[in-house]
Amino acid sequence: MSPSHSPSSPLLQELEALHGKVDRAVEGLVQLHGDRLRCGLGCTDCCVDELTVFEVEADRIRQHCADLLGGEAPHGPGACALLDEDGGCRAYGDRPYVCRTQGLPLRWLEERDPGQYVEYRDICELNEPGTPVELMPDEACWSIGLAEQRLAELQSRHPAGKGTRVRLRDLFDGQ
Repeated sequence: MSPSHSPSSPLLQELEALHGKVDRAVEGLVQLHGDRLRCGLGCTDCCVDELTVFEVEADRIRQHCADLLGGEAPHGPGACALLDEDGGCRAYGDRPYVCRTQGLPLRWLEERDPGQYVEYRDICELNEPGTPVELMPDEACWSIGLAEQRLAELQSRHPAGKGTRVRLRDLFDGQ
């Protein structure tokens, strides 16, 4: 971790606040969809290897999970390096943004032509049974966009610069 990103770093504090805001919003969606969500300990379909995060999120994991990263081995290839042998996340409290919204019904807009947007929706196939994601009200889905913009803005202020990403596997010593 760079010295400019100590525990009192405003950048890390802002990231933790963003993660907290995301967690609170996700909590409402989990309550709404609780009967259909199959995510839980041992379900690692979303926990893929080669996952990358912005350097600002890597700093949070480095700071709060130093013992794990310096003293334990990563999970074997094929799954996220942060998983334990039972499929639990060893950095759960400090997991990156992308891990905080996995499994939920997602919606996002993509610009096809200047000024013309198309909405897309998706949900983990394990969580598909129930109301089709296309028929859900907007507020019943995690809307991709604002949190990602805020995360990108935080990364743009990081010394590593805009767009710099780190493989979670590379956070472990000796990797």
